[in-house]
Amino acid sequence: MAERKRRMHLGMFLQGAGHHMAGWRYPDADSGGENLPHLLRLAVAAERAKFDMVFLADGLTSSEDGHPSQIARFEPLMVLATFATATKHIGLAATASTTYGEPFHLARAFASLDHLSGGRAAWNAVTTSYSSTGANFGVQHPAHADRYAIAEEFIDVVRGLWDSWDDGAFPKDKASGVYADQSKRHVLDHKGAYFSVKGPLNVSRPPQGHPIIVQSGSSEPGQTLAARTGDVVFTAHQTLDSAQAFYRQLKGRLAAFGRQPHELAIMPGFLPVLGGTEKEARDKLALLDSWTDQSKVLPMLSDRLGHDISGYDLDGPLPELPVSEQIQSRAKLLTDAARREGLTLRQLAQMVATGRGHYVMCGTPEQIADRMEEWFNGYGADGFNVMPPYFPGGLDDFAAGVIPILQKRGLFRTDYEGETLRDHFGLARPKSRYAHG
Repeated sequence: MAERKRRMHLGMFLQGAGHHMAGWRYPDADSGGENLPHLLRLAVAAERAKFDMVFLADGLTSSEDGHPSQIARFEPLMVLATFATATKHIGLAATASTTYGEPFHLARAFASLDHLSGGRAAWNAVTTSYSSTGANFGVQHPAHADRYAIAEEFIDVVRGLWDSWDDGAFPKDKASGVYADQSKRHVLDHKGAYFSVKGPLNVSRPPQGHPIIVQSGSSEPGQTLAARTGDVVFTAHQTLDSAQAFYRQLKGRLAAFGRQPHELAIMPGFLPVLGGTEKEARDKLALLDSWTDQSKVLPMLSDRLGHDISGYDLDGPLPELPVSEQIQSRAKLLTDAARREGLTLRQLAQMVATGRGHYVMCGTPEQIADRMEEWFNGYGADGFNVMPPYFPGGLDDFAAGVIPILQKRGLFRTDYEGETLRDHFGLARPKSRYAHG
């Protein structure tokens, strides 16, 4: 597919209780990762605003100190299957782990979602950073490098399984009695270092050929994996300079895998706090921050740094910490922010409570649109994963205030122009590995 005019992509990052740790306390906020009517309303609202996709993150643990959006939540693919029946155009993305799972199960689930939605499925392939996850599966959590080696093979197996059947493999011809054309059936017969998978998949080839693959690792092996296999990258940056450097570095890796820069969309997350004036927006954020449960903030920061910091002075600086085997790119982002801005541990913890290290934009709709345009035109982003601090108001304010400005400037679509998520991103449908010519 030829490269088209560059246009901003937007994902709606759906957290049932909002992205700010205290977002659920905001007046008129609704909440709950198990509140299906609430979740459905948000997906429909995001489609009405013409977002490229709605994204459900996931984890395989729970904690008394966890973010309210993450303590209890439905399995995301089951939620997305319900979204598929309530929407027609918006992409449906969810996290699933390559460390705790099996390629066959995952390939089948996302192929099924792609069929159910008419070609709108996306898999956020993560290696699972948190070591506590291993206890839920009776295994030792793998080291960082091992997790990425597993992910490389896992994704290759999934993509191979999606090619198990050629297009048109099920003629269902009553006259001839041929239901399935066995000449269009392919057995993967994979035997690798981590997985042995015979195949074929018991689902026909997905409408998109391969559902969109999203990556979110920013470490060295994470970037290599994204450059080779990803269609979209979710990332986090606190400054435009950092975003631009990451953008150049990751796009620069694509040529080694025979890919063009437009074949991978980079979408930093950001948390927009809107007001009629910048002061109103900052006052709103200050109110949300004042409701934060301080007893839960430090464990969240410890998780994201990969080290227990409970014994340090909260009003002192971030101590020097070794590189963690648990989580690396987010720990570096937070460490860099603490050093650059001279933050105390208490202030750094509040940054995590507000947006988990993602960039926070406070201001009027015009100011936020200006900042998004600056990052987009400055090649720090191909779009954004939008993280409303609370729902539904945070999403409604963004959709009513910011999106019309972006549309007026010609930066964002006014309507959907294709049927599949690949269409939204301007990506070609991949050929099967078994295709001739």
